Amino acid sequence: MLSSSYLKRIESLDCIVVDGGESPEILVVVCHGYGATKDDLAPLSGEWILGLGEQAAKYRFVFPNAPHSLAEMGMPFGRAWWPINMAKLAQLVEASEFDELHQHQPPGIDEARQMLSSLIIAGMNELSVAVPRLVIGGFSQGAMLTMDVALRGEIPRPNALIQFSGTMICQQQWEASITNLKPTSVFQSHGTIDPILPFSSAEAVRDLLMGNGIDVDFHSFLGPHTIDLDSIAKSGHLLRQVSDQ
Repeated sequence: MLSSSYLKRIESLDCIVVDGGESPEILVVVCHGYGATKDDLAPLSGEWILGLGEQAAKYRFVFPNAPHSLAEMGMPFGRAWWPINMAKLAQLVEASEFDELHQHQPPGIDEARQMLSSLIIAGMNELSVAVPRLVIGGFSQGAMLTMDVALRGEIPRPNALIQFSGTMICQQQWEASITNLKPTSVFQSHGTIDPILPFSSAEAVRDLLMGNGIDVDFHSFLGPHTIDLDSIAKSGHLLRQVSDQ
């Protein structure tokens, strides 16, 4: 299966785009975490395309760059979807003050949600079918953003949502919007010894979803704040299910 990779600005965001074939029908938008760039997760497309086989021709993968530079924070190439006070986050985790973490609505998340929603709509309009299918997801801060977009963004309901090492934020707003995800299928993974975003907070996201009748494949693994190999394989299996819909 031949695939093509190129750089493209979609709406206000610079992206890496990987097409699995000449006429993609399914848009997959994957957002990197805090301090990374669009290049960080782009290699996932190769793993997924390999696993999808002939079905890969249906897919377009988009990996956007977050809008905020972290050069002033000592990360000259790092990007963020919104600013994070890392010292405050570490303090909350250390003190197990998870309620404050879960209720927090980060300044800048509304703007990030609007930017990503605009990208998604534009990306869907570029596909070759009248009713394109949609998968969104991300890692860490990118997972938080795509969960927020799935629940509160002005986009069609995603066919699937991928959550690598995300956490609960905006709890009140998410709880009020949770029915917007039905009947989206969700894959969620988290390391049990994650020192940055606690495993118990990932369980809170899982419980919110499952408690509202949403189909969740929850994968825990013995590891830190990362994406393990099983997560790549399992999320690829979810993509294959979307191609069969």
